[in-house]
Amino acid sequence: MTAEAAAAPRRRRRAAWIVAVLAVAAVAAGTWLYLQPVEVRAVRATSQPLVRTLQFSARVQAPARVDVGATLTGRVERVQVREGDTVAAGQPLVQLETDELRAAVAQAQAALAQAQARLAAQRAVARPSADATLAQAEATLASAERELARHRDLVERGFVSAARLDDLQRAVDVARAQRDAARVQAAAQRDDGTETAAAAAQRDAAAAALQAAQARLAQATLRAPAPATVIVRAVEPGQIVQPGRALLTLALAGPTELVALVDERFLGQLAVGQRAQALADAFPERPFDARVERLAPGVDAQRGAVEVRLSPTGDPPAFLREDMTLSVEVVTGERARARVLPLAALRDHDGGATVLVANAGRAEARTLRLGLRTLDQVEVLEGLGDDDAVLLAPSLAPGTRVRPRLVDAATALRSAPGATSADNAGGAMSSAFGR
Repeated sequence: MTAEAAAAPRRRRRAAWIVAVLAVAAVAAGTWLYLQPVEVRAVRATSQPLVRTLQFSARVQAPARVDVGATLTGRVERVQVREGDTVAAGQPLVQLETDELRAAVAQAQAALAQAQARLAAQRAVARPSADATLAQAEATLASAERELARHRDLVERGFVSAARLDDLQRAVDVARAQRDAARVQAAAQRDDGTETAAAAAQRDAAAAALQAAQARLAQATLRAPAPATVIVRAVEPGQIVQPGRALLTLALAGPTELVALVDERFLGQLAVGQRAQALADAFPERPFDARVERLAPGVDAQRGAVEVRLSPTGDPPAFLREDMTLSVEVVTGERARARVLPLAALRDHDGGATVLVANAGRAEARTLRLGLRTLDQVEVLEGLGDDDAVLLAPSLAPGTRVRPRLVDAATALRSAPGATSADNAGGAMSSAFGR
């Protein structure tokens, strides 16, 4: 056997020993590393004011808008207002040409005067004439009846023939018929008679025609229905207008409202009476206070949003304009003093009930009872002591050896991804809002 062949087993045994030593060293190193605590950032619950706000965009809206249009066809003579003008109730806005309408009024006035004259003549002339005719007819009948009675006596005594009696009877019948006709005519001329009623009806019809003509003349002047502000002017002098077309749009005077559509997910945070702060994008240096007045009873199914109406506290700022865009921040929850943790410390953001606490060098799960919650902080009601170090590593397994490194809450909030202090339920807010 050669020397090289004899040395081969020794080399193999040496290599095996080296592998075994390395394996033991690796196991020892792994065990040592396993037993070493993991450094984890931690915070303690702090006592501080806690405010939860909801931010969204809104628009200025008057209580009501009114479209003003003509009720008859005509040519515009003049327009007496411009956009932005404030008008009083009854103030003229647009004047149509009135020559034809004034002529119609004059014609109706003449017809009324004629009807009134006829009624007056009916009472002053026709009635006395009918009464006189009736009296004359009654007298004629009485005379004919007396003449008939006298001749009957003469016939019986043989002084007059019977033929003469027949003539006198016919005269009485004619006189009686004339008397009856005169009675009918006199009755017709009384205040409750047909002739007087016809004349009065003609007068009333003429008066109604005059009122209609005057009403049409009045319609030629378009007036403000109530105190308002002109926001749209869509008419010019010389223009031919027709019924049904809006010539002016008015925003009626009244309490100014701020109207917003807020994501329905935040409906549970909103309530009537909550205070808010608003600012116009055009005037970011002039925020003003507002108040939630109404929440719509239903949700817009297409947008998944609920309508919220707010009103300014006190007199609204003078710079507000119809349809102006505003940014609104509503205080939906507030604590004067609360024990607060960063929301990033929670293990379950949906349940929001468990955190990891450093206890005797190990991570220990702790169940909490929570209160008010914002997007980056949460109020702790029960389950946490003042000295407990809450680990900012919610994915760490309970029981892991840890070495907590305390940081202040502000640092933890700044390092949290996307951390903010208010829910954004609509448009972006200006940085001018003060907390």
